[in-house]
Amino acid sequence: MAQFDPAAATAAYLAVLTPAQHAKAQAYTQGGHWLLLWGAIVAVVASWLVLRSGVLVRVRDGIEKGSPKPVRVAFAVLIVDAILEFILNLPWSAYSDWWRETAYGLTSRSFGGWLGEQLAAGLISAILFTLLLVGLYTLMRKAPKTWWLWGSGVVALFFVVVMILAPVFIMPLFNKYQPAPPGPVRDEVVAMAKTVGVPSDKIFIYDGSKQSNRYTANVAGLGSTSRIAMSDVMFKKDADIAEVRGVVGHEMGHYVHAHVFIFAALYALLALVGFFIIDRAFAPVARMLGAKDVRGLSDPAGFPILAILLTVLGLISTPIRVSITRIAEADADTFSLEHFNEPDGLAKALVKTIEYRAATPSKLEEVLFYDHPSVGSRVRKAMDWKAAQQKVDGVS
Repeated sequence: MAQFDPAAATAAYLAVLTPAQHAKAQAYTQGGHWLLLWGAIVAVVASWLVLRSGVLVRVRDGIEKGSPKPVRVAFAVLIVDAILEFILNLPWSAYSDWWRETAYGLTSRSFGGWLGEQLAAGLISAILFTLLLVGLYTLMRKAPKTWWLWGSGVVALFFVVVMILAPVFIMPLFNKYQPAPPGPVRDEVVAMAKTVGVPSDKIFIYDGSKQSNRYTANVAGLGSTSRIAMSDVMFKKDADIAEVRGVVGHEMGHYVHAHVFIFAALYALLALVGFFIIDRAFAPVARMLGAKDVRGLSDPAGFPILAILLTVLGLISTPIRVSITRIAEADADTFSLEHFNEPDGLAKALVKTIEYRAATPSKLEEVLFYDHPSVGSRVRKAMDWKAAQQKVDGVS
């Protein structure tokens, strides 16, 4: 019997796509790297325009005349800012999130459908992040020297709360979730969930294809809000049981290893560093931008300055942020292989994601930009696992 060759098996899986398809995926992926820079520039310009317009100062002054309560002032100013920046960023969002996705065949959604969803998402984001920011501005007023320390904890709490509530109150606004129908797929997922201690009573299929043609599943929520959801794209692309086991096993790994709490802690640490820098940089940046009527860091009318700083820091920290996620994704792959032993199922599913994530980037590109390990490395990992298992089985 010929010895199994992981390198040859990996090459065979990657060869499922033609050279032209790989080239298209590479163009899409590398173009996406540039979008990070251009998107940051657009966001900075939008914030600068809002700041220079003086609209937020006028809103602040008008609200203070009728109600000097700082929370009301902050809420009103931040909502106005959210609306203005949403409008200013909309043309760029239309290009990057709809036109480009359509051009690469990654969505079949109409512009009207996309725009309607953007408006709804923008409204929800404006409310949620305004509440978060009102809390941060309250800290700035009450603890001006240490707000950045307490603020990182607020960010962590906010992250966890949103992750808990999103499956119940937010996600159903954008997709229709239906209980997975009785059959082999549901039976297999239920058995998998019971094996690793994931709640098995909420297994759904959702119409993810209306937003994207991407192949995905997820486990979301905590405690009573936990649920397993598989995009209908998985079934439109002829997923078999082995693929379902590989992909859903990966998502269960995120849940069992409590990655949501790890993300919350690490993002809180990033927020701590970022807020500390903002605390020191706000005043000189405000002077540089000519924000004469902004009273200081705790003045919500100066939020565009804070937004510019957050955008720049976010861009600079991209390698750190994507590496945090990439490490968790690799851990979830390992979990899937160890508990459900479907290297070929996982590999077949991964190959279907190459169209939106180039399979073989350079190591530097992967470290700087990839929030998942490259498909090539993930398939090779699965094939190495398969080879190791065959050796074990051969010995036994």
